[in-house]
Amino acid sequence: MFSTLSRVAPAPSRSILQHASPQIPKVAVLTGASRALSSTPPSQKEVTLLQDKKNGFGFARFDVVELSSGFLSFPEDDWLRLVDKVHSYKLKAKPELGIQFGAGGDTPASGLEAIGTSDPAKLVNMGRKFLDAGVERLMIESEGITENVQSWRTDVVSKIMKELPPERVMFEAADPKVYNWYIREFGIDVNLFVDHSQIVQLSCLRHGIWGTADTWGKIVSFRPE
Repeated sequence: MFSTLSRVAPAPSRSILQHASPQIPKVAVLTGASRALSSTPPSQKEVTLLQDKKNGFGFARFDVVELSSGFLSFPEDDWLRLVDKVHSYKLKAKPELGIQFGAGGDTPASGLEAIGTSDPAKLVNMGRKFLDAGVERLMIESEGITENVQSWRTDVVSKIMKELPPERVMFEAADPKVYNWYIREFGIDVNLFVDHSQIVQLSCLRHGIWGTADTWGKIVSFRPE
């Protein structure tokens, strides 16, 4: 969610909170089952207070806000108004779209399957509206596609890649076998969201120096100067 991060030296929590409280802006956020809206405009770079388990409290700067409905049924026009609200603060809205209602919880695959999924065309249609509203990049939720499913919905991924600009889409792929498949099927330029601990592995895969049996030595590209 945070595109640029900076930390300050550790300091006693009380003094940091006293100093920071008047300066912390409130931004429009919709994530999971919690919602928070405020009209307080931030100053300069937006600042939020994060709790660090090791060093107490510190500051983090960010300019991207991920908007995710998760367990919420949210009208499309309200989604677009929320995007406009984020953009009005000079922040970048990154909506998360998916086909699985209830994504993000501890419901097992069988339970999510019982709930059912939405039509991928709905995701594509909403994605187009977000892009028309000035969204720079869309996040595609993995649950219902490659996570917590009996079998992967590769048809959904293919539809998204066909009907939305690939360079404006990012897929959640927090599992080596998942991002290995994405790179194999769509090439080294596909945008993937992985855990920070997997960045080196993914980068090596893109450069053809790591892979599984189906990708080792087979990931290539042609980039004439």
